[in-house]
Amino acid sequence: MHAHHAQPLYDSLLSGPFIFAGPCALESFALAMETAHAVKEAAEAYGLTAVFKSSYDKANRTSLDSFRGPGMVKGLEWLARIKEATGLPIVTDIHEPEQAAPVAEVADVLQIPAFLCRQTSLLIAAAGTGRIVNVKKGQFVAPWDMRPALDKLFSTGNKRILLTERGASFGYNNLVVDFRSIPIMQSYGVPVVFDATHSVQLPGGQGGSSGGDRQYVPRLARAAVAAGVNGVFLECHPDPDRALCDGPNSWPLQQLDPLLKDLTTLWNITYAC
Repeated sequence: MHAHHAQPLYDSLLSGPFIFAGPCALESFALAMETAHAVKEAAEAYGLTAVFKSSYDKANRTSLDSFRGPGMVKGLEWLARIKEATGLPIVTDIHEPEQAAPVAEVADVLQIPAFLCRQTSLLIAAAGTGRIVNVKKGQFVAPWDMRPALDKLFSTGNKRILLTERGASFGYNNLVVDFRSIPIMQSYGVPVVFDATHSVQLPGGQGGSSGGDRQYVPRLARAAVAAGVNGVFLECHPDPDRALCDGPNSWPLQQLDPLLKDLTTLWNITYAC
């Protein structure tokens, strides 16, 4: 359906480097627009391809009382307006197969959340739209076990697929990153993204919500770039301590530019090698 429009963006992601960046959830239109403009400006300063990321619904929040977002109808309206105003491509999550087609009318990349990375019907519905599909590797999944998920996606004829490393469960309420997963998943012929902010998450670490330790975001992001990752995923927010979703592991928007400067310096070295 959207194959003709998806290929140029996928080609730029293949050639890299790139970032997926934005607030975890769409808290308000104004905040999302502010963040999108800042992401665009910072990425352009360093010659990076940027895709704006935010979710209209966070369906896997820890608590029933946790903020989820504005919902699909209003959320897609906001994302469409942001896309038109900034020119940035859009990536957002889908959670159910029936969401794939309407979300694909706005989003350039459909993202499969980590907890749903093996859901056959969801994967096939997403790939069937012709859009780029980014599958987050589950915290409970080995990198080589993502090959069957790729086979499900490829069965639709859509080869525009990304895989994302976001840490692996390390006991209770903790994650650890195995950087071998980057070349392992790249060996399947797809670009690999490193989710630097969810990798510092402490799942369920605050009882009714997840915690996180954002001070380690730059170190892990730099390590991933040194390991040859194609792109970096960063949830960023103007005021992370007041964010309604994933604040403890979100990166401050004001510090995005210096982080991208560091990453670009490393990317230039790794691409030269």
